[in-house]
Amino acid sequence: MPELKYEIVENCGVLSESSRGWTKELNLISWNDREPRFDLREWSPSHERMGKGITLSKEEVKVLRDLLAKAKV
Repeated sequence: MPELKYEIVENCGVLSESSRGWTKELNLISWNDREPRFDLREWSPSHERMGKGITLSKEEVKVLRDLLAKAKV
């Protein structure tokens, strides 16, 4: 498996923290030197390990924002 290269360009915020110290975060990340995308996933305290997550373009984040605004939460 090829090496995964990433750079956290901006930490947008932490949604929650588990009892193990892992945090669920929204970040702007550049994966393999590509254009940064919004990324939602769990990270170890050192940010060396990560869980499964999703990446979203700026346009997808705008659509998600609008959907959440309409949602009855």
